[in-house]
Amino acid sequence: MFGRRKKEKVDFIETVSGRSTILPITDSQQGLDFLVSFFSAIRPASSVDKRPARENIRRVTSALHQSPVLLSNLQHAILSQLIRTDLSSALTESGIPLARGFWQEFFGRLRHKLLPPLRNENDFLYVLNRVFFHNDDYKWVEDISREDWVLFFESIGLSLHVDDKRILSQLLYSLKALSFQVAQLGLEKEVLNYMPEGNREDNPFVQQSYLVHQLEKELLMPSSDDTLKTVAEKIDWMMQQCYEALGFIRENHTQRGASLHQTYILILLANRLERISILTDLLDRDHRFDAGKFVDFFRMLVRNENRKNSILEFMSQTMGYLAYQIAEHKGAKGNKYITSTWAEYRSMLYSAMGGGAWICLVVLIKNLLIRVPMAIFWHGFAYSINYSLGFILIEETHTTLATKQPAFTASAVAGSLDTRRNTTKPNLYNLAVTVAKVSRSQTASFIGNLVIVFPGMFFIGWAYDKISGAPLASGETAMRMLRDQHPWQSLSLLYACNTGFFLFLSGIIAGYVQNKIQYGHIARRLQMHPILRMTMPEERLRRLASYVEKHTGSLVGNIALGFFLGMAGFVGEIFGIHFDIRHITISAGNTGLAVYGLGFDHIDPWYLATVIGGVLGIGFLNFLSSFSLAFVVAVKSRGVRLRDYPEFLGILWRYFRSHPLDFIRPRRRLPETEEG
Repeated sequence: MFGRRKKEKVDFIETVSGRSTILPITDSQQGLDFLVSFFSAIRPASSVDKRPARENIRRVTSALHQSPVLLSNLQHAILSQLIRTDLSSALTESGIPLARGFWQEFFGRLRHKLLPPLRNENDFLYVLNRVFFHNDDYKWVEDISREDWVLFFESIGLSLHVDDKRILSQLLYSLKALSFQVAQLGLEKEVLNYMPEGNREDNPFVQQSYLVHQLEKELLMPSSDDTLKTVAEKIDWMMQQCYEALGFIRENHTQRGASLHQTYILILLANRLERISILTDLLDRDHRFDAGKFVDFFRMLVRNENRKNSILEFMSQTMGYLAYQIAEHKGAKGNKYITSTWAEYRSMLYSAMGGGAWICLVVLIKNLLIRVPMAIFWHGFAYSINYSLGFILIEETHTTLATKQPAFTASAVAGSLDTRRNTTKPNLYNLAVTVAKVSRSQTASFIGNLVIVFPGMFFIGWAYDKISGAPLASGETAMRMLRDQHPWQSLSLLYACNTGFFLFLSGIIAGYVQNKIQYGHIARRLQMHPILRMTMPEERLRRLASYVEKHTGSLVGNIALGFFLGMAGFVGEIFGIHFDIRHITISAGNTGLAVYGLGFDHIDPWYLATVIGGVLGIGFLNFLSSFSLAFVVAVKSRGVRLRDYPEFLGILWRYFRSHPLDFIRPRRRLPETEEG
């Protein structure tokens, strides 16, 4: 009444279907406008649109079958762009890093993010950016299933072989460029030295370039389709050899390590091999087209153009395999922390008790260092050395510290979902059983640590009092030690999360260093070192090299963790912020020391129970934050999408409801389906 009625949106698909006119192939601007409007009809109107993109494309595909006019217009619109534009950049550049080094590409993207490069209107990527002009278009494109996209492109029915000489020339140019680049990358030492022995002389990355040259000759001269098909089949077989070589290098990363540069080169190779396969499929004249492979390429193009200057996208892609190798080293170690039988459970318990004894020594030295007058930095440095030596002693004596397990067990759990190793859908019930094993192993280690640390520090406090004539902590000092563990009178639970992050980070550092030790062949290089060979007996040098190879990662990780924990209070002090750490075993030790100093008679029982609850809460958050961060990194580096397994939480809950004690201790005898 008071305003104009909102005009209903005109349905583009219905409008075109009702016309009788056909777009001319020669009018590229009109064809481009048609494509923009056509794909806008598939794009969801808004994030809250009740009709998602997958429903829109099914409606459009159905309309293409029913309306010859709509189909002809779409075909002419696409051909008008293919004939006019240069396809080579889309085929050889989009989504493929162009710089030869990681940091060159990184800073190149950073520059283009601040000041985007110009795009020629005759470039096919200009068309792609005009059609998919929203930065998040790749989301709805990927939300549409692969099968729906295949049906859509098959419905268009474009010619499956290339007749236009201009398009043929562009496809051949792109194929040759990619082929030469693959041959060059295949001769890099980071690839050549890590390939199977049989492939080094008969290098498949080089051999494919000869076959591509042969394909070009057959295309440019009159030849039978059968001959062309034979050459294309040889290229396809050689592509498989290249992929097998890449797979061999990646599978051996666990034993031989990986570097950022090698990982980057392998990504370049994989991307270019994929493009070569698509181009060969287009050029082989067999009138059979792998629509699924083309759909993968199309979706990748849209994502690449939407995210072409994304720093996070590039970092995620490049760092993925390197993170995978780090997670693999952690996962291999994590298996020793997962118990299945009562014998393993008891062994874990005894090992944790040994770790608790070492922590008692660490807590004692820490409280003695507090009494030494030093500048705040040197106090932090001394605490760091103390923690580092304690963690190293725990490692070298093969005892266990409960909070160091999560960073390793998370990688072992994620390994059961590894999409790079599992060709079939993972057994989610067995994964639930593995989670139960991790839970009870963690429980055993917590119990083993605490059953020694709390009474142990109480006894040490008593012994120190008897020997020196004064308690190690008393009065306000002891009361402050209790208050520091209180769940709501202090920030102990927040500080526990800080500790969890440092535990996770030290695990990453340990895995990274172990990876570098193996990739750099450090053990072999030590054995071949001329000075060491002259000054040390051969057997001792061999043992030294073996020790360095097996233990350097954990040593560096323990030292890093020690300095993270020791210097946290120093950082909080110099910046004047609430920043510190709380570690369950150290907190339990301080609590035992404070209880002796104050005496049970002078502590309110409810207050003490609350403090003990706070210590347990610290342990829970140490575990939760460390495990969560490590698990997220592990699953992402393995290409796992947890949303693909929404039923897992239900399976885990049903397993917990049926066997709750399995999460605390092992059963006397496991069913056959759960063993192993």
